[in-house]
Amino acid sequence: MVRLDKIYTRTGDTGETGLGDGSRIAKYSLRIAAMGAVDEANSAIGIARLDAAGDLDAMLSRIQNDLFDLGADLSAPEDGRKAEGRLRIAPVQVERLEREIDAMNETLAPLTSFILPGGTALAAHLHLARAIIRRAETMIAELAAQEVINPAALHYANRLSDHLFVMARAANNNGMGDVLWVPGKNR
Repeated sequence: MVRLDKIYTRTGDTGETGLGDGSRIAKYSLRIAAMGAVDEANSAIGIARLDAAGDLDAMLSRIQNDLFDLGADLSAPEDGRKAEGRLRIAPVQVERLEREIDAMNETLAPLTSFILPGGTALAAHLHLARAIIRRAETMIAELAAQEVINPAALHYANRLSDHLFVMARAANNNGMGDVLWVPGKNR
């Protein structure tokens, strides 16, 4: 477990921050931006949970914990010092998302159009979290093009955006309350 006795350290006052392996990098680096987007998605899920209950809330709780795992994974470069034995996203976490997507999708009405973010409060918040994790995913993909990362980290972010989309549909009365895009409606 992590123990934080002091919240501020002043070590970041020069525009650098520490990674999980103890190395220091610029706060504006792509790795830090990706970690920030993951944190932002987690915060949006926290807001969504205010309206979630039952199985949906339980799934979101697991996802929030996974997103801390993802942040920990990204905070320790694969080829950095102390890389061995670090917490990494595992393929089983991606597989769990896939099983949950499949189970939720079985009860959904078929898609007849693209869906606008909205419907219930829970669905709207889930769509926001989905958009944020998609941004995180693009940053993780760009990071992977420049540095060695755990492939499961990118897989998890990709699958999570799908999961949140399907969950938003479930929150909209199993798709019956989805807000559909009408192409050219306001011309």
